[in-house]
Amino acid sequence: MAKPLMPHATAAWLVENTSLSFTQIAEFCGLHILEVQAIADDTASTKLTGRDPVRSGELTHEEIERGQADEDYVLEMQKAPDSVTRTKGPRYTPVSKRQDKPDGIAWLLKNHPELSDAQIGKLIGTTRTTIGAIKERTHWNMANIQPKDPVTLGLTSQRELDAAVAKAAKKAGKENVAVDTTLDSDREALIDELRKEREDAAKAADEALAAEAEPEDNRPEIVPGIKDPFAKSE
Repeated sequence: MAKPLMPHATAAWLVENTSLSFTQIAEFCGLHILEVQAIADDTASTKLTGRDPVRSGELTHEEIERGQADEDYVLEMQKAPDSVTRTKGPRYTPVSKRQDKPDGIAWLLKNHPELSDAQIGKLIGTTRTTIGAIKERTHWNMANIQPKDPVTLGLTSQRELDAAVAKAAKKAGKENVAVDTTLDSDREALIDELRKEREDAAKAADEALAAEAEPEDNRPEIVPGIKDPFAKSE
């Protein structure tokens, strides 16, 4: 069963303006009866402003009258609230990171010229006007803008950036863009180095265990005060 958009505020209005039972109000609003009791006793932690379900179309006067006439009657929702959906628009960026946007835009323009202004705007969460100003070097703070990776700045994710670059390359007919393999040899060398270090560590551990397993030296016990016959004379 659908519930009111603002169940606590709706319950507050029904308690204040109708003679419906707490059970009826609780069932209609999807609340526990004790929550409705708290609202009625003004013991709720926050004083609620009532929300009229009749005005919002969730209930009718006739439905309320039926409920007031019969305590066992279950109120029926007349119109379920519209689901809240996020409207399309620029990406939201926290205030603390907004000053980094120009640096991220400059980095994308420099390193990925194949990206369109619309793609950059979607990745960074900015406008075409700002992108154009940086591209034309007419931005008011151009002297202080330094290209910085927007992924490092936290303005977008690496996955989103890779997807946008791949889409731009495909649109430009560059599906077979050469892949940089200069790091492959370095990666293999690092793996070999790590493998050798692991083998050396294992060998050293085996030698240490073998040394501990050897019998102790049969040299005679040195009595305090007697010169060690095996000691080298100075």
